[in-house]
Amino acid sequence: MKRTQIQLDERTYEALRRRAFKKGCSISALVRELLAHSLKTGKTKKRPSIKDFAFIGAGRSRQGRLSPVSERHDEALEEALMKEHRR
Repeated sequence: MKRTQIQLDERTYEALRRRAFKKGCSISALVRELLAHSLKTGKTKKRPSIKDFAFIGAGRSRQGRLSPVSERHDEALEEALMKEHRR
């Protein structure tokens, strides 16, 4: 990566600053993204969306007497370790 310096008029800088804040990124990151997109020099980093996590909750498991395991995971782990230790 190369370091560079640019000068912007006040209006452009404020618009850039607001957009960076709205996206939750730095002004530098936004400038790199906009330039890469404009110049078509490579992939721009896509921010993940909720659609990228559609697999969450897709599986099922038998939780047994420690249901819900999401809340009683320490007990479930202890039980599994004790079971393994007895073998």
